[in-house]
Amino acid sequence: MKKLTAAALVVTLATPLHAQEAEGEGFDLMKEGARQLFRGLMQQMGPVLGDMQDLTGEMGPKMRDFVQQMGPALSDLMGEVDDWSVYHPPEMLPNGDIIMRHKTPEELAPEPEAEEIEI
Repeated sequence: MKKLTAAALVVTLATPLHAQEAEGEGFDLMKEGARQLFRGLMQQMGPVLGDMQDLTGEMGPKMRDFVQQMGPALSDLMGEVDDWSVYHPPEMLPNGDIIMRHKTPEELAPEPEAEEIEI
């Protein structure tokens, strides 16, 4: 919410001072319109930002537990695999198993370079 308030402040202050003198009341109306727009945005976004804060509060401990439990296993796995580019992304099977398939030699073969055409 602080970022949104800062953005509103930057937008309202970014117009040069001479524009205020030259346009007089027109500038004041635009400034007031911008204020109302950002006030409305902040009112609309307030609940969403609060929900996001609640969600991160819930996920933080779960992510910490995941890292504590899986960190050593993932570290061991990283030491076992020399080149991750020879594998497809992990797949989850219907029974819940997760597998990583090797790429075929055809999939590993470099693609021919595109021929350059002079114009």
